Amino acid sequence: MTRFALTLEFDGGPFMGLQRQAHGPSVQQCVEEAIHAVTGERVTMHAAGRTDAGVHALAMRVHVNIAKAFTPFRLTEAINARLRPNPIAVIACEEVPDDWHARFSCIGRAYLYRIVNRRAPLTLERGRAWQVAKPLDAEAMHRAAQALVGRHDFTTFRSVHCQAQSPLKTLDRLDVRREGDLVLVEADARSFLHHQVRSMVGCLALVGMGRWDEAQVGQALAARDRQALGLNAPPDGLYFVRALYPTE
Repeated sequence: MTRFALTLEFDGGPFMGLQRQAHGPSVQQCVEEAIHAVTGERVTMHAAGRTDAGVHALAMRVHVNIAKAFTPFRLTEAINARLRPNPIAVIACEEVPDDWHARFSCIGRAYLYRIVNRRAPLTLERGRAWQVAKPLDAEAMHRAAQALVGRHDFTTFRSVHCQAQSPLKTLDRLDVRREGDLVLVEADARSFLHHQVRSMVGCLALVGMGRWDEAQVGQALAARDRQALGLNAPPDGLYFVRALYPTE
């Protein structure tokens, strides 16, 4: 039995999320079915993070155990052939030790949120970014974001359906910058609560639009109350971009 670490890129639009769901298609289901078609084996895919319906990934790390002999290259080619036409691709594959775990060995996760700040309708970016027509002050958003960096009770920015045992999380970085019509929000932490990134981005967008002043983000955090949340950003603009492991 060989443990393979796979790096997945996917468009989350057609899926109910990464994890298997009883009420619709998932990334996990597609990958596990592709591996079964290749190997004849029923495998369980374990992932570094969980993504909601409509959330994308540039480099989601997962692992599977496979008994049949494969080189990483052959396995990658075979899985990708079976994944078509689903918008999922294995972009890297390697053998890892039996005690390496995509989720439990992971010591850091990074997300990117993409906002297209323009009035013209989205064409190529539809479903892959959040369009905000009103001009955004990205510098004010960045300043307001710094109130969220550090170890805090993130109850305000946590979904009511979150299954984490504690709302306490340490946010290592929350940066906002503008590149032309794009406003990019980058978040790094060991782990995140359900909807945490989307909730933070929604409140920062209110600052950028001038509907909140910068201090209100910190006040919302201090309230430790979901009712204090100003706005939950849609899933379209959210991307899982990196999982960090001790050996890397």
